[in-house]
Amino acid sequence: MGREYAGDVTPKRAWEILQSKADSYLVDCRTTAEWTFVGIPDLSLLNKEPYLIEWTRFADGSQNSHFVDQVQQKIAARNATILFLCRSGHRSMAAAASMAAEGYSDCYNILEGFEGSPDHKNHRSTFDGWKFAELPWQQS
Repeated sequence: MGREYAGDVTPKRAWEILQSKADSYLVDCRTTAEWTFVGIPDLSLLNKEPYLIEWTRFADGSQNSHFVDQVQQKIAARNATILFLCRSGHRSMAAAASMAAEGYSDCYNILEGFEGSPDHKNHRSTFDGWKFAELPWQQS
């Protein structure tokens, strides 16, 4: 895919970066259904908002061919810090690598994602992830 992204960070570290760097952004690359039914990060305490841009489309799971353009429309500065979030940290890794390949120099994958890894009962948000870390989030 070209350039490697800058690295992986935990949800708590992502919050610290968003809190301390004015030119830092959160791109939530889950699907519309996930945002609607599971919730989204609430960055209002930081006077920021997450950019909700699907990496794959709901409901057919196809690749969003406009993803790069949609991120570029929101974040023009190629040296801005961009943190990518999905459910568990896999789609966001691909999204971070994709934007790094486009010349964005400070792209990070948020490990564990919004919901985290499944536990022994296949339930999420029980031992890792944004929600488990008790970071702000909201649900419609």
